[in-house]
Amino acid sequence: MGWYITKRGLLSVPMIVIISFLTFVLINLSPQDPAEVVLQAQGVPQITKELIAQTRAELGMDRPFLTRYFHWLTACLQLNFGNSYVTGEPVWALLGPAFSNTFKLTLVSVIAMIALSIVLGVMCALKEGGLMDQSVRGVSFFLTSMPSYLLAALMIWYFSVKLDLLPTSGMESYPSYVLPVTIIAVNYAGIYFRIVRSSMISNLHEDYVLYGRACGLPERKITIHMVRNSLQVAVSVFCMAVPIILGSTVVVENMFAWPGLGSLSVKAILSRDFPMIQAYVLVLAVSFVLFNTVSDMVNAAMNPRVRRDL
Repeated sequence: MGWYITKRGLLSVPMIVIISFLTFVLINLSPQDPAEVVLQAQGVPQITKELIAQTRAELGMDRPFLTRYFHWLTACLQLNFGNSYVTGEPVWALLGPAFSNTFKLTLVSVIAMIALSIVLGVMCALKEGGLMDQSVRGVSFFLTSMPSYLLAALMIWYFSVKLDLLPTSGMESYPSYVLPVTIIAVNYAGIYFRIVRSSMISNLHEDYVLYGRACGLPERKITIHMVRNSLQVAVSVFCMAVPIILGSTVVVENMFAWPGLGSLSVKAILSRDFPMIQAYVLVLAVSFVLFNTVSDMVNAAMNPRVRRDL
């Protein structure tokens, strides 16, 4: 297992390097000169070619492309993503707290989503084709197809405005988590519970279930075995749910004024704050690679055949 973890970890390194290079290239392909963006953010009344050339030299943009890339990559490894063009503050000083806030929201949402997906998936599989199975699938399809901002607006109106039970913005208290977590968990549980349900139905027709019933094992014990075997299929999907939700909280965070990556990224894009955008894209992309690696490692721990395939 240790050798598998080492090999799988080493395989993720080239992918991270490629992602960092593409991130740097895409930002440098922007039609607007970063030096001009900096001068506009500083409120310079008249931007001349001399000022632009001077600013480019200060930013190091007059150096060769590969030199700038390796300098930027080396700095990123030290969590130094440069300074914001808008505020002049270090990017990580702004990105770090925002990432922490978004990760808290993501972690609570993923836990709620996994619990909801497992409960609904198991119940629907055991009652396959029944009224509850059809009702849950119908409601989940409706909620999944509903835009997040619409569901958020309806919940804010009912629980915050009409009933005055929950706060509508910020993250100062535990009740602040209820509405955004509910919206995220409901949206994604409608997708992921189908995976659990499908896997459970597949296990229902396995020989070990028939053999267990023939031997007189309690139905509860057989169900526990089916759930455990079904989760082996779903575990990799649940692991990848973390970076997916991490990168898709933009709407929810802006609806609830959550001080996280979603709110920060929208402000950075609107103000063309290139270092902030670069750092945001890189952090999310690396998160996908790392959680994909973790997913493979968890699968390998649960299924020895996976370790032999690498």
